[in-house]
Amino acid sequence: MTSAAGAPGAVPDGAGFDRAWSSLLPVGRAPTGGYHRLAWSDADLGCREWFRQQADAHGLTLDEDHNGNQWAWWGEPGPDAVVTGSHLDSVPGGGAFDGPLGVVSAFLAVAALQAAGVAPGRPVAVVNFSDEEGGRFGLACLGSRLMAGEVDPDTALARTDPDGVTLSEARSRAGFGDRRPGPDPDRLGRIGIFVELHIEQGRRLAVDGVPVGVATAVWPHGRWRLDFRGEGNHAGTTAVADRHDPVLPLAHAVLAAREAAATGDALATIGRVEAHPGATNAIASRATAWLDARAPLPEGVRAAVGRVEDAARAAAGREGVALTVAEESWSGGAEFRPELRAALAAVVEGRLGKVAQLPTGAGHDAAVLAASVPTAMLFVRNPTGISHDPAEHATRADCLAGVDALVAVLASLCR
Repeated sequence: MTSAAGAPGAVPDGAGFDRAWSSLLPVGRAPTGGYHRLAWSDADLGCREWFRQQADAHGLTLDEDHNGNQWAWWGEPGPDAVVTGSHLDSVPGGGAFDGPLGVVSAFLAVAALQAAGVAPGRPVAVVNFSDEEGGRFGLACLGSRLMAGEVDPDTALARTDPDGVTLSEARSRAGFGDRRPGPDPDRLGRIGIFVELHIEQGRRLAVDGVPVGVATAVWPHGRWRLDFRGEGNHAGTTAVADRHDPVLPLAHAVLAAREAAATGDALATIGRVEAHPGATNAIASRATAWLDARAPLPEGVRAAVGRVEDAARAAAGREGVALTVAEESWSGGAEFRPELRAALAAVVEGRLGKVAQLPTGAGHDAAVLAASVPTAMLFVRNPTGISHDPAEHATRADCLAGVDALVAVLASLCR
């Protein structure tokens, strides 16, 4: 296969991007704004059907593995493949770009190379990893982690969503009940390199004034569940001295997370809380908070979690409330190979000019695969840095620049 410089016709099709993007936008859009594309929901199934249609439109061979990941192959599937893509699911109320931009861009990059008459010397595939966000069952990057053998299948299948539906039940309702999830070393072994394009979830590229960047690392991160058990009672008749209110130590945990994020090198956030029974005129009997923590190094994450737990336990003790803390997920992050990211940066620079290299605190399937295969990431500028929110945005020009960069990268890798 010729290099990008040797394939001058391999340029992104703006009209093609518009068609693909606009065809995906209505799927899972909430009437109040944002997207609810939770794993194995009707919206997610709609996204999966969109992927099938795109594979067919580009003459690619569709393949769905037993972990729910979708693969669209250019040519015959085989070893040493160049794989690109991302995910199509979202967090509750998420933005349009987180994940889908990488999948749309992957299809468009392949289309550009096809239109230029390029014949790849290695197999090429576009992938949609299942349940990357973990927004429904609480385990992020589940499709790639199951494939890599990082998650016990039985543990995953027993996970429940907020409505009490297990992952096993959700898969069955979606027609996947006869497929046993789990490690897939043969498929993992086919991947020679994985390149994921993603909207930047921050403002580094906007500050640097460049449309596309190359990732250097993904921070270690995890999720912890804090369960506070107190004593339910009447809000209007129970004296303060007689209360065992679990919401009070939960509030201390929220404040401690904010303090840990403000004073240390880590980021700690409590973005989801529940109180039971949830009556306005009742003192809760139990309350639950989910803590997200991230840092450049694992010990930074653990230290932040420790500070939050210490504050929560001290407050729980004062209120006569029991506290249990459980680690729900953990990712050690990834340092992308210096020689590979330098090569990609050189390719992108040759195509677009200036390029930035930057780490990210957001988790990605690329970080999961990095332990087994060479991986790399490209970021597209996000003007405001907002993500996991309907205000998430990238300009059309920057999206096309990202496709252009991916075209050049795929051309260089497929020689």
